[in-house]
Amino acid sequence: MGRGRLRVYLGAAPGVGKTFAMLSEGRRRRERGTDVVVGYVETHGRPRTAELLDGLEVVPRKAVEYRGTSFTELDVEAVIARRPQVALVDELAHTNVPGSRNAKRWQDVREILDAGIDVVSTVNVQHLDSVNDVVEQITGVPQRETVPDEVVRRADQVELVDMAPDALRRRMAHGNIYAPEKVDAALGNYFRIGNLTALRELALLWLADKVDEQLDRYRADHEIRRTWEARERVVVALTGGPEGDTLVRRAARIAARTRGSDLLAVHVARSDGLTDADPATLARQRTLVESLGGSYHQVVGSNVPDALLDFARGVNATQLVLGASRRGRVAQLFSRGVGVTTTAQSGPIDVHLVTHEEANQGRRWKALRGSWGVPARRRRAGFALAAVLFPLLTVVLDRLRAEFSLTSDILLFQAAVVGVALFGGFWPALFAAVGGSLLLNYYFTPPLHEFTISEPENFLQLVVYVIVGLTVSTVVDLTARRGREAAAARADAEVLSTLAGDILRGGGDGVRPLAAILERLRETFGLTSVTLLERSGEDDGLADPRSWTIVATVGGAPCTTPDEGESDVLLDDGSLALVLRGRTLPAEDRRVVEAFAAQAAVALRQRRLAETAEQVRPLEAADRMRTALLNAVSHDLRTPLASAKAAVESLRSPDVDWSAEDRDELAGTAAESLDRLDRLVANLLDMSRLQAGSLGMSPQPVAAEDAVPRALAYVGPDVPVDIAVPPGVPEVLADPALLERVLVNLVSNAVRHNPPGHRVLVTASALGDRVELRVIDRGPGIPAEDRDRVFEPFQRLGDRDNHTGVGLGLALSRGLAEAMGGSITIEETPGGGLTMVLTLPAARARGERPDAGQAHAERARGGREAAPDPSAPDPSASDSAASDSSASDSSAADPLMLDRVAAFRDRRGDGGDPSNERGQR
Repeated sequence: MGRGRLRVYLGAAPGVGKTFAMLSEGRRRRERGTDVVVGYVETHGRPRTAELLDGLEVVPRKAVEYRGTSFTELDVEAVIARRPQVALVDELAHTNVPGSRNAKRWQDVREILDAGIDVVSTVNVQHLDSVNDVVEQITGVPQRETVPDEVVRRADQVELVDMAPDALRRRMAHGNIYAPEKVDAALGNYFRIGNLTALRELALLWLADKVDEQLDRYRADHEIRRTWEARERVVVALTGGPEGDTLVRRAARIAARTRGSDLLAVHVARSDGLTDADPATLARQRTLVESLGGSYHQVVGSNVPDALLDFARGVNATQLVLGASRRGRVAQLFSRGVGVTTTAQSGPIDVHLVTHEEANQGRRWKALRGSWGVPARRRRAGFALAAVLFPLLTVVLDRLRAEFSLTSDILLFQAAVVGVALFGGFWPALFAAVGGSLLLNYYFTPPLHEFTISEPENFLQLVVYVIVGLTVSTVVDLTARRGREAAAARADAEVLSTLAGDILRGGGDGVRPLAAILERLRETFGLTSVTLLERSGEDDGLADPRSWTIVATVGGAPCTTPDEGESDVLLDDGSLALVLRGRTLPAEDRRVVEAFAAQAAVALRQRRLAETAEQVRPLEAADRMRTALLNAVSHDLRTPLASAKAAVESLRSPDVDWSAEDRDELAGTAAESLDRLDRLVANLLDMSRLQAGSLGMSPQPVAAEDAVPRALAYVGPDVPVDIAVPPGVPEVLADPALLERVLVNLVSNAVRHNPPGHRVLVTASALGDRVELRVIDRGPGIPAEDRDRVFEPFQRLGDRDNHTGVGLGLALSRGLAEAMGGSITIEETPGGGLTMVLTLPAARARGERPDAGQAHAERARGGREAAPDPSAPDPSASDSAASDSSASDSSAADPLMLDRVAAFRDRRGDGGDPSNERGQR
């Protein structure tokens, strides 16, 4: 049994009818005899959608309990057990209730597909991961439920459900999408014309990309090489020459004429590794292409036109942009060139030949001089050999004239020309061939001692002699030049490979790679120093140090201007200069130096981008914190203020005669609201002090068996909490008031998430020089990837109610714990649930004085009879904490808390008994 097939209806916006289309498809398949069931469908109260469910088998949903409320979700087990041919599952991006089989519905669908069942599902474009942030920028509404793009891309069929914005707004106004009381707000916010138009375009573009992938796959599977003009794609060919910038910009303008077209740049590298391309120029042109929204590619081929057309056909290109030939008119007579050949073989691909400044200029003499195959020393020796060998050969053959014919003389001279060509290259061989022909004509061709030839046969022999000599010398020189170029290319490749390795090993921050590039350049060419300069705001000339700033340098004394070095390379239109000191580099090494310079410029840009990102990161964090604070606190500040204000205004109202009970109730409401507001402000102040590092503390030994009941007394009189602190647990070194607040937050959080009928367990244990306090619940738990998020301020992970506090409890608790030298970590409770582990240093481990521990133990042995006077200040509470939080003061003298402490000691049986371990210690 294979995997099931997935069909997805992609909605351009909510309400376009994707669920209606899914149910209609299900009914069509059922009418054709297919076994179809409804796994999960949400009708949202729309009658026409609900009508389509008639006659379709609906698999009962699975009930999931969460925080005392029952929710229904897709029953994956029931669908797989039913084993239909097709299952209809709505809302692919839905997030399941905590405690469900999977966290997301698309994971449920994946299980159903793996069971061999076809699935028809729905999703809106705003729920796709890749466009989620774009949708939030457009609509201002964050989408919390998302689905990975790959899940939808791997679907066997994706069908767009679309509707014109005006038609969708009319459907909304008629009440076919939302309830009448929500229509006006929806039309004025999310369902504005601009928002719907943008969502529609996003859906069309996303689906076009998927269709494009399917088309490429189909063409590859069927080996289709012809161009299908389904989408405009412009390919620009780069040679690494200076004309590349002109070609890229021209191709970008061509691509911009058609919306949604692609721009691709390609460089064809020769398969023999020999190329005239400038690496620095190619790097600059690649940056230009990417800045214009295109992509850069490099292919290898021995025949440039064939490789170029193979690439263009492979990407289904419709237009090809080439530069006009740089070769001279005479050279074009012997070879048509890349442009003309590509145009003749392009077929349905349109070819643009763009003129530029380098067109028809031919090869410069400097380039020709630099293409000599043999070194200058061998060329000079070749000329000397020709000057000595041919006169000597003439003298010898003149004395042996009776024994050799003219043909033999020409062959011997021909052998001498070949020898000179092998040793000295083309130019000495040319000199030898011309000089030898003159000697043969003067001394051996009748009439003798005259530069005339009487016999046509003799003339033909001399001409053939010259042609063969030139041909052999050309081949020898070309071979030598190619060998030299191959050796240089191999050396360059090794240097650049080492450079790439240095960059990768140097790190990704842009700082170390820049130094690694300059150091590798210095070592490779044996330089004294290498300096990267940047032009400053002042422009007093290249030789003025005030015009340049040293960005990076390695080696000896840095250069302050480009003129101070033996060589320099200008980058980024002269704004950067790489200055080399130590020796003058030959011209053939400049290409590699320019490659180093281009990489140095890239590394500098990366470093500055990293620095900018580091500067922006705190601002982004502060902005996120500010936004979260405003969103979270606005409700929690207004609610208690409104309640207190309403109660006070009611008491002050002269129109109502309140009874004593009513007055007490209103006063109690006002006091409770103000207490809630006071706790919120205290938490905010403590969080701000933690972030500023100005929270005052007074660490002292605190017994866990004392701190836990105090915290429980503050949480509430009837909290379902069990305490299991075994005897012998060392005291912790902490601020009593801050420790109490941490425990209050942890216990309150556990009670809030614990299922009904279960009790929270608080335990303590010693671990080396530290003490661990564990708060254990049996709630839904937290996924491992989200455990760090719960300690971020203003986070209410998993809360469906957006107004259950501002989300500062756990963040403040971790901050207080770390301020006291401890930590808070999260563990999974065996059997299900969450365990908060508060770790604090043991008092003994910090060198606690015996008298301090004894005094604290004496305070702990008092029991109910020894309870402190509620009116007396609590000596264990720090002054700073008491002034910061009213919760600390109230809990220190709460009679109910004292009763709980005494009851806890009575349960342990160590009430005031000095024989127990605590009393002995």
